[in-house]
Amino acid sequence: MTRDWILALHVISVICWFAALFYLPRLFVYHAQSDDKISLDRFIVMERKLYRGIATPSMVASLVFGVWLVALNPDYYADQLWFLVKTGLATLVVVYHGLCWHFLGKFRDGTNRHSHVFYRWFNEIPVLFLIGIVIMVIVRPF
Repeated sequence: MTRDWILALHVISVICWFAALFYLPRLFVYHAQSDDKISLDRFIVMERKLYRGIATPSMVASLVFGVWLVALNPDYYADQLWFLVKTGLATLVVVYHGLCWHFLGKFRDGTNRHSHVFYRWFNEIPVLFLIGIVIMVIVRPF
């Protein structure tokens, strides 16, 4: 497989991953506002399917294709500060993904203690990561 194909698959995976990370906390907002059993049960199913069916496979694909790209030219990436910052931001996105799993479990178990306002702010975090990552990859400021 050529570098261009690997890069294309990496970008597609990242887009799918971030789409899921933008939508899942939005579901948390609506879930936190709900109080009837039908809605609560529906959100649990929707959140689980989004997390397991889209977010996690997209994260794994993003990481696999990203590591594959680096493996094609490791000496170049090792000396690039922009790449180290991008990798740090990507690591924080993985942590955020894990936090989503944590909150998903809290909702599933009926132990969520955060308000919809908390999740509205939580929903904005991946936007900041995405901005930083795109600037590092496209602008390469350092």
